[in-house]
Amino acid sequence: MPKMKSVKGAVKRFKVKKSGKIKRGTAFRSHILTKVDGGHHRANRKAKYIDKADAKNIKEMIN
Repeated sequence: MPKMKSVKGAVKRFKVKKSGKIKRGTAFRSHILTKVDGGHHRANRKAKYIDKADAKNIKEMIN
């Protein structure tokens, strides 16, 4: 039986770290950020991770 293919959209969007956590991007940070509150703007710089509930499905898509 052939191997399962990865979901290429998921491969481009997520990265598995050494700890096993899955890193993800943040929405609302591409353009027109002059109107955005400074605290919200700074909070979007931090790395975001996937919740445990979704991690299993995303790992299956990536591998």
